[in-house]
Amino acid sequence: MPAGAPATGRRLALTTGEPAGIGPDLCVQIAQLDLPFNLVVLADRELLRARALLLKLPLKITDYVPTAGLAHKPEHKPGALRVLHVPLTESSNPGQLDPVNSRYVLNLLDRAIEGCSNGEFCAMVTAPVHKGIINNAGIPFTGHTEYLAQRTNSQAVMMLVGGGMRVTLATTHLPLKDVPAAITQAALERKLRTIHDDLIHRFGIGRPRIAVAGLNPHAGEFGHLGREEIEIIIPSLDKLRAQGMDLSGPLPADTLFNPAKLKDFDCIFAMYHDQGLPVLKHASFGTAVNVTLGLPIIRTSVDHGTALDLAGTRSADPGSLIAAIEMAATLAGNRK
Repeated sequence: MPAGAPATGRRLALTTGEPAGIGPDLCVQIAQLDLPFNLVVLADRELLRARALLLKLPLKITDYVPTAGLAHKPEHKPGALRVLHVPLTESSNPGQLDPVNSRYVLNLLDRAIEGCSNGEFCAMVTAPVHKGIINNAGIPFTGHTEYLAQRTNSQAVMMLVGGGMRVTLATTHLPLKDVPAAITQAALERKLRTIHDDLIHRFGIGRPRIAVAGLNPHAGEFGHLGREEIEIIIPSLDKLRAQGMDLSGPLPADTLFNPAKLKDFDCIFAMYHDQGLPVLKHASFGTAVNVTLGLPIIRTSVDHGTALDLAGTRSADPGSLIAAIEMAATLAGNRK
């Protein structure tokens, strides 16, 4: 399937994330740019006004009206944002986390999910949230990926795109001691099918070539450094290869990211979070994009956290957010 043109005219929902972090800053910063996208920013409008004042940047806010025509051309203008107002629970100051606003953060996500599910938005882009403060509020929260999967009744897979790489994960936000037990044949097969299908239907890659990392050093060294490769990973790959998937591995992770090898693959499937993501983020931090595969909706996000120390300082780099918006529009265009 050939890649389609970016969906620049259809509405993209942009959530501002943790109000004490750099999410509001980044939205005010990109408001200054002439971006060819039809953005709707989900936020408390007074939060954005206060952050713009602190950053000494101009900002004109227009209230978003869902029924005001289904735009077929970009409406974003430099210095302005269309805002779908979601009220804060309490006013927020840069760098000062407050668990009382955790429900506000989730309300932003819920509204974006609703809009993407009913066709109001063609995709959602998310600014960073703070997992710890949401949990401190008594709300179990592992991360965007898991939350979106639960809310859409889906089996999601995390992918990061950047530095010429697409890296997907067998497990996401787990303690390292829990990773081996989470790597089962059923889970690997399901996630690899999701990755394969989305590479075809969302990224426009006709026959995806996927490299699969081993779990253990040297991919287990023929069982001398662990038997997960022999007992779980290899049988899963053999089964999927028999069904027509182009899979290589399991390969030692310490040499898998060699540029000479990477050119032969469309995607890397790493076994755990810190096996695959440090390499990609080293190559592309600040411009990489987080994509959630396996959802009935399109979701992209930045590659960084809330950066509380940068909030309100005008030092935050909007590069990853711009890349996430561009990726969301491209994926929506492919899907169309």
